[in-house]
Amino acid sequence: MAETTFIIKSSPHLRHPDSVPKIMLSVIISLLPAVAASVYFFRWRAVVLYLACLAGAILTEAVFLAARKKPLSTLLDGSAVITGLLLAMTLPPSLRLDQAVIGAVVAIALGKQVFGGLGHNIFNPALVGRAFLQTAFPVAMTTWIPPVTKIINTATYATPLGNLKFQNAVAQHTLTPLKDLFWGNTGGCLGETSALALLIGALYLVARKTIDWKIPAGIILSLSVFTGIFWLARPDKYASPLFHLLSGGLIIGAFFMATDMVTSPITPRGTIIYALGIGFLVGLIRLFGGYPEGVMYSILLMNTVVPLLNRSTRPRLLGERRAKK
Repeated sequence: MAETTFIIKSSPHLRHPDSVPKIMLSVIISLLPAVAASVYFFRWRAVVLYLACLAGAILTEAVFLAARKKPLSTLLDGSAVITGLLLAMTLPPSLRLDQAVIGAVVAIALGKQVFGGLGHNIFNPALVGRAFLQTAFPVAMTTWIPPVTKIINTATYATPLGNLKFQNAVAQHTLTPLKDLFWGNTGGCLGETSALALLIGALYLVARKTIDWKIPAGIILSLSVFTGIFWLARPDKYASPLFHLLSGGLIIGAFFMATDMVTSPITPRGTIIYALGIGFLVGLIRLFGGYPEGVMYSILLMNTVVPLLNRSTRPRLLGERRAKK
């Protein structure tokens, strides 16, 4: 009889045609409509901010890979590029270039490399960089300029959420029109103003099954229900759920940051809890917190509980019994 040879290898035994570079390329492509919209609305300020964040992220990644004696070929996976793009998209267009570079360095160094690199970080790196900038340069991070397409006669400019929070926009009937929020003809962070451009990229990711659609769906549902309750009770004080969905960083956070494969849950129940938690926290901070926006903090806070969600919502194996207390 012929001998049969069995080769024992570690997992994974089933391989998927997608790879890390392919996934990262899909995300980069999905961000291009929002990048183009930001360049249209903020012109050269957008271009130089993107270049500064990309340079800071890529160079920091290269330095850490060399220091850790890792192959520089991993720079080609595109993860540093995405971190640089996402960070730039969450910054005010008026931010100084040196501050943007500092944010990119922190995003890669403290948000990614100190944990061991791609796949080991527990927080979204771009949000780590933005959180640092928010703490280190609070005035610069809350100084806004209008898009070049919007002509105003005032020395200061408030974002739609800032106007809602601090200027009682609903009662004063100065709420930013929904059409401006949809097209992007308003102030805000570089890549969050145009809901249309972000949704085009988001649909591309969902169609390619690059992201788990249940996460943005859960965030949108949770925020809509939470803000909808207060809007129905006091429409003279609170903005509608649609305003909250189209304004600020909700769309970019829900589709491009909360869905990060490394920092989001891997279990079905954990994913639902994670998404609902983010939407609830965003609504809570926007309506009752000291900040007009809460997407960044909500995602980072829920990132911290992802390990707990993965462990506590893990499906039981066939025949496994619950341990007795």
